[in-house]
Amino acid sequence: MASLNHNINHLFITLLIFCTFFSCYSSLNDTITSSKSLKDQQTITSNNTNFKLGFFSPINSTNRYLGIWYINETNNIWIANRDQPLKDSNGIVSIDKDGNLVILNNQNGTIIWTTNISNTSTNSTAQLNDSGNLILRDNNSGIIIWDSFSHPADAAVPTMRISTNKITGKKIAFVARKSDNDPSSGPFSASIERLGTPEVFIWHDTNIHWRTGPWNGRVFLGSPRMLTLYLSGWRLVQDDDETYLTYDFNDKTMFAILSLTPHGKLRLFEYRNKKVTVNITVGQNECDLYGKCGPFGNCDNSRVPICSCFEGFEPTNLVEWSLNNWTNGCVRKEGFNFKCEMLKINGSSEFKQDGFLVKQNMKVPDFIERSDGDQNKCGPDCLANCSCLAHAYDPNIGCMYWSRELVDLQKFPFGGVDLFIRVPAEIVADNKKKKELNKSFIIIPIVGGIGAFTLVICAYLLWRKCSARHRERHPQKSIMRGQNQMKLDELPLYDFKKLETATNSFHIGNMLGKGGFGPVYKGIMEDGHEIAVKRLSKASGQGIEEFMNEVLVISKLQHRNLVRLLGCCVENGEQILVYEFMPNKSLDAFLFDPLQNKILDWRKRSNIIEGIARGILYLHRDSRLKIIHRDLKASNILLDGDMIPKISDFGLARIVKGGEDDEANTNRVVGTYGYMPPEYAMEGLFSEKSDVYSFGVLLLEIVSGRRNSSFYNHEDSLSLIGFAWKLWLEDNIISLIDPEVWDACNESSMLRCIQIGLLCVQELPRERPNISTVVLMLISEITHLPPPGKVAFVYKQNPSTKSSQKSHESNSNNNVTLSEVHGR
Repeated sequence: MASLNHNINHLFITLLIFCTFFSCYSSLNDTITSSKSLKDQQTITSNNTNFKLGFFSPINSTNRYLGIWYINETNNIWIANRDQPLKDSNGIVSIDKDGNLVILNNQNGTIIWTTNISNTSTNSTAQLNDSGNLILRDNNSGIIIWDSFSHPADAAVPTMRISTNKITGKKIAFVARKSDNDPSSGPFSASIERLGTPEVFIWHDTNIHWRTGPWNGRVFLGSPRMLTLYLSGWRLVQDDDETYLTYDFNDKTMFAILSLTPHGKLRLFEYRNKKVTVNITVGQNECDLYGKCGPFGNCDNSRVPICSCFEGFEPTNLVEWSLNNWTNGCVRKEGFNFKCEMLKINGSSEFKQDGFLVKQNMKVPDFIERSDGDQNKCGPDCLANCSCLAHAYDPNIGCMYWSRELVDLQKFPFGGVDLFIRVPAEIVADNKKKKELNKSFIIIPIVGGIGAFTLVICAYLLWRKCSARHRERHPQKSIMRGQNQMKLDELPLYDFKKLETATNSFHIGNMLGKGGFGPVYKGIMEDGHEIAVKRLSKASGQGIEEFMNEVLVISKLQHRNLVRLLGCCVENGEQILVYEFMPNKSLDAFLFDPLQNKILDWRKRSNIIEGIARGILYLHRDSRLKIIHRDLKASNILLDGDMIPKISDFGLARIVKGGEDDEANTNRVVGTYGYMPPEYAMEGLFSEKSDVYSFGVLLLEIVSGRRNSSFYNHEDSLSLIGFAWKLWLEDNIISLIDPEVWDACNESSMLRCIQIGLLCVQELPRERPNISTVVLMLISEITHLPPPGKVAFVYKQNPSTKSSQKSHESNSNNNVTLSEVHGR
């Protein structure tokens, strides 16, 4: 027994000595002291082992630089002596006698680089912490006297700041490299400017190269391509002394490196568990270049030429303008000046009011002046000030005004703000006449189809006008009271008789389609306005639950890729929703029709794919509520007169609270077989990755021109997903492309879309990209796509399965139907 106790004591002492040694080694391994220097070929490592400090050489260079890197040398996040390289391997890092951290040439003792802090303590240490920050600390006071995060190179990492001191004007800015293999300071730099409405500027030497537009607490208004997902965790802080922008992740398995490239672009590498999940470069087109079209010149990259003048303006120098030299911009036409004084009109003094041209999806000009206040005050306040040239509004910024030349104007395909440009009253009147003239020649697009969008019902407004006796006759309306009154009060109310007249008594000849909710009819109102009327069928498998769900879920949403609700009717026991009419019906009416699919060339299909993705992005990220659609399919994508896609049918949609990875569970699995991801169909689990899966199916259908649920092209009866996966593994994926649209010039774009589709239908939800990443992939800002993993598909279609497609072989005409698969 004594021998046993002796052995235990000996083991305990050994472990204690080992632990003590390991602890000492760990603490020394991340620190440089006055007695411990760092030589070339040596490194110190942060305590969490994620970061290292040491000397390195760029590719094709023998110069030596002291740097910090994440995981490996290729992920360099900081460089000390970027402009004072060592020419050999004789460098050494140490604490100098004055307490500064220095890089010395070990052969001659020459100081190559120093932290250059005055009044330092002679007793200091430098430590590489777990954030990748190299900290120089005064050991006597414990105060940090210098750190690498405050002296960045070309890269920002979590908790690092880009800042401007309001008092001294001192900036923490980022400076790009000269080239990928030359880390010395290049001509491009990034800093935070315009502290009243802060935004990030990228400079080329002393000239503004590009700017993000102001930060509104969530996004940069002038940078819609910098999507919300990649701004998650960012925050802008305005202290008394300093304005700074920083970011961090709640999920500590994530890390990111945002760098300024040698060409003045932003590049983001995002990691999860030390593996790259995102590699994106935010490119710049010509219109992104600061002031490309000069003062008052509007830049639109989708037009040729890209620069134009607004109504009431003309080129400052017509000769230069004709030669595509737009730097002098536009000026007001002669005679079109502001009317800020009383004018004699018809012998009496009247105030002839100026007005505004409304330009949508605009980048806000530079030099913003702002004021707090309601949106309705922006216009009147601007008109009351003769020096005010334009105004705009953002809920988080307030009213924005411009009193100098409008510089750096740009028209975006999406995002931006509505910019109101001040013009004389005659310009407004002329513009109004032109619009009215155009309306007489253009068929107004409205909704068609079954699932429509954005529903709110004003039954309560009707009830308030009805007698108690009338309410007793319609007890089913009582469900629309209570907490839903606020929603219902906001809907326009349609008269049943007028809807009946508009649809010719709901004549079968006006039926656009029929789905689970009931039939949808085309209607023409007395004023010639075309509408789509969705009428709840008495025998419908759906009912008031789906009806009210659309109301409560999406009553406030507006987006160009979502169908718009016009109003409702709840008279005579009816439950009717009225939508904008879509003259081109639904996507499947074109896509799967052998005669109609020729109309959908690749350009149209590509635009449809991107439009659907942007609609989903709005639902998942940019709307006030996070919404999962749960029934995305070709028949629920409607097409307006310009073939712009509109997502419809939100009867099955759900609001989801929480983060992007949050899942919800339902005992009632509803949707369309073939578009459901396996985790939803089998277990009732849905998340935003459910919609991503459905979008992936849609994408493959659009590229191939074939249905997923009726694709039989193999002895094993593979679905379209299974067949695509088989072709991918055989390196023959080009065979999937619809012969009607195949074009060698667009082959790479088509193959890219197929790969994105396969990434979206991967079996495991966590492996699928979120919709923000999908949009970036589609617009080619993620240059390298990862290979897809195992996809989810079914080999044999089970004929007994209840499907929302009653006939897989028939073409749908907005036939939104419903299937229920009860999960285990």
